Amino acid sequence: MTLPTSEQLDSLSREELKALAAELLATVRLLQGRVAELEAELARRQLPPASSRNSSLPPSRDPKADLPGRRRRKLGAKLGHERAVRQLVDDPDQIIEARVAHCEQCQADLRGVTPRAVVRRQVTEVPEIRPVVIETRQHEVVCPHCQSVQRGVLPEALEAAGQVGPRLEATVVYLKQEQHLSYERVRAALDDLFGVHLSEGGVDCILRRAGEAAAPAAAEIKQAVTHSGVIGSDETSARVGGKNWWHWVFTSAAGTYHTIEPTRSTQVIQQVMGEQEADCWVSDCYGPQLQAPARCRQVCLAHQLRDLERVHEAQPRRRWAAEMQGLLREAIQLGHRREELTLGGYQRRVTELENRLDGLLKRPVAGQGAERLRRRFVKHRDHLLTFLHDPHVPAENNACERALRPSVIHRKVTNGFRSEWGARTYAAVQTIIATAKQQGRHVFSALVELMGKPVLHFLDPSPP
Repeated sequence: MTLPTSEQLDSLSREELKALAAELLATVRLLQGRVAELEAELARRQLPPASSRNSSLPPSRDPKADLPGRRRRKLGAKLGHERAVRQLVDDPDQIIEARVAHCEQCQADLRGVTPRAVVRRQVTEVPEIRPVVIETRQHEVVCPHCQSVQRGVLPEALEAAGQVGPRLEATVVYLKQEQHLSYERVRAALDDLFGVHLSEGGVDCILRRAGEAAAPAAAEIKQAVTHSGVIGSDETSARVGGKNWWHWVFTSAAGTYHTIEPTRSTQVIQQVMGEQEADCWVSDCYGPQLQAPARCRQVCLAHQLRDLERVHEAQPRRRWAAEMQGLLREAIQLGHRREELTLGGYQRRVTELENRLDGLLKRPVAGQGAERLRRRFVKHRDHLLTFLHDPHVPAENNACERALRPSVIHRKVTNGFRSEWGARTYAAVQTIIATAKQQGRHVFSALVELMGKPVLHFLDPSPP
């Protein structure tokens, strides 16, 4: 359509102007319809905003909606919820009997009447805590024969270099490492809770000793992890000396090893593994993780399910993402039911899932997000269902993500480490703590054992 110039418009008659306006209106309607079609197509192609439900973003990055003025959800336990009752201990430290002496109505003597029932109730309390101080007095004697100075030998664990016992040192490490307290708050907690006056410099010295004590133990755990058949790994960011570093974790049935390094490259995996090669490596699809030395791999299906959820939200009417999600979830459930099925029945189900997976990967898909995931799955086809063929291989890498969670909290609360030794100390001690939790051991007891030999037995008044 050729539009007239201003001079031409002046020369048009009324009927010609009406015809031109009608033609312009028809063109505008046509263009409006085309714009609507293009906007709808663009909306279909675009992925929804990433969240913890449809991507690998943590829940802390999710947008927070304002709460309504009135709560709609009823507070308290749900209907049918089993009541939780605190269990009574079998050996209380003190028992107080409340016997009935007489009847309050007729004043009869009831001291000899056998009670119909005894209502038990227990009150749990923490005793008043105060520090105990063990003083050593090392005698020096001058030999009258040779004039040499002889000094008494201190008992083991009470050597002259030590001024703080292992339980107090473990408490400092626990507050700093597990509860993510600052130096100032650790000092305040010791003062308020235990009556122990310790400077921030003293806290620093204890943490340094913890790092030195944890280093050889962490090296042994590293050796056990790297010699395991199935190894999982993951990494997250860390701040060290105002720079971006990376906190790596390696998990296996033998333990959990942490290390904080200035790089995110495959060089870290090579340094940790050395000449060792795992039977299977479990990780996400990050490039350096996929270069880890292993005979086979399992990519984390939890990551893939979240990415598929995002594609499904963008294209709810297209079934490819939903069907792929259903297949992966069905595979995970089949892995959990492995022991319930016969070997032949289990193998038939696995073969069926493998064939369905191949069919889904050959199907053409629409949308950039779906095509990107399809290409990823084709590339890692042999790494999607490895766990169905080896019962020791998990379908996801959640163990590593759980192991890294304390590091993320520590980074958010403390804003990272001021020095490299602080990062190394944290990683070594976290290796001890994470492995103790994995083995079902008490964390504080593991820290006490790490910090040295006990000294409380010297309070026993009996002679040695």
